[in-house]
Amino acid sequence: MKVLVLGSGVIGVTTAWYLAKAGNEVIVVDRLDTPATETSYANAGMLSFDYSTPWGAPGVPLKAIKWMMQDISPLYFDVKRFDASTISWMMKMLAQCSSEAFDVNKERMLRVARYSADCFRELNAELDLDYDVRMKGTLEVFRSQKELDGAASDVAILERCNVPHEMVDVQSCISHEPALANVKDKIVGGLYLPGDGTGDCHKFTNGLAQECRKLGVQFMMGTEIHSIETTKGKVSSLKTSAGELKADKYVIALGSYAPYLTRQIGINLPIYPLKGYSLTMPIIDESKAPVSTVMDQKYKVAVTRFDDRIRVGGIAEIANFNKELNPKRRGAIEFTVRDLFPGAGDVDGAEFWTGLRPMTPDSVPILGNTQYDNLVLNSGHGTLGWTMSLGASRYVADVVNGKSPDLNPEGLSMARYH
Repeated sequence: MKVLVLGSGVIGVTTAWYLAKAGNEVIVVDRLDTPATETSYANAGMLSFDYSTPWGAPGVPLKAIKWMMQDISPLYFDVKRFDASTISWMMKMLAQCSSEAFDVNKERMLRVARYSADCFRELNAELDLDYDVRMKGTLEVFRSQKELDGAASDVAILERCNVPHEMVDVQSCISHEPALANVKDKIVGGLYLPGDGTGDCHKFTNGLAQECRKLGVQFMMGTEIHSIETTKGKVSSLKTSAGELKADKYVIALGSYAPYLTRQIGINLPIYPLKGYSLTMPIIDESKAPVSTVMDQKYKVAVTRFDDRIRVGGIAEIANFNKELNPKRRGAIEFTVRDLFPGAGDVDGAEFWTGLRPMTPDSVPILGNTQYDNLVLNSGHGTLGWTMSLGASRYVADVVNGKSPDLNPEGLSMARYH
């Protein structure tokens, strides 16, 4: 069976991997010159199999108002760039801020993420990919007793979902992350999730793309997708800068840009480009650097360890498709690494980057079949694209091949928005 995969980020490449492993003829189509050069290029570097939580949560609307008044905030609004789609998405997201919705959405996210963890273990056993992987957990640190007490609801859900975790005091935080001994007066405790890891998504995706090529996957890079054509309830072809392309099945893995294409054929994906920022810097003092991921709960900034680099990622900016590098946002994420890991990395010489996370209102990806018999979706993974990539893509490959998936599909398809 011939399958066209649209998009060469981590979602598109992992989809191509599983489809090719199943014996399909696979072609990946992307307007960019090389894989993983947009959202997958410099994300926070977290493999958050257990630290998977919806953005829409009880109390978030009130917190958002408070954050708007702070110089250093996890959330910013660029109201000059708001349009009807922005307002519509924000209203849908606010509707997900109830306790009931939060519980449902967190279970769905954890279901995909933990399935993906199994897929990562299998892939790491099969392939020797070099991507700075470290499986040493996530430590969420709390700066106040109020923050620590507020973790109770999250912990309750982790317990219901049988996710390994541990509430830890300051000394235990230091045992997991020795460099925090230098700033122990700034934290009151933490939540440790041993099942999480870190790594470089860009290196991972390009390494896996090379393995895909060995299986015969063709990458049509530098190819603009102009339109999608349908007839009699099926996709008939794609119109591209390389001409008309046809296949038996089509998978859309275009991240934030997926709605542009699906809108042409009546599929209105509720996916919004939530803007995030990162800094990547060389380590200058090993003793002062993190060993895995430390999440600053107050500012929602992650400080992540690669082999010889530190990645700092965070911020949710509602600014539509604007990709300008705002120097004020750099200061906001610089604060956490300077404050918690002073002297660890060359902050002044760091690479400053921004990317668009394809966010759904409920933070759950949109996976599986559509009203078109041969069109399948693998989009809307938000901040957890790399975390969910292998699990979501294995599931989607099973759907494409008509195979009963190992992942429970309840609540993962576009049908939940109908």
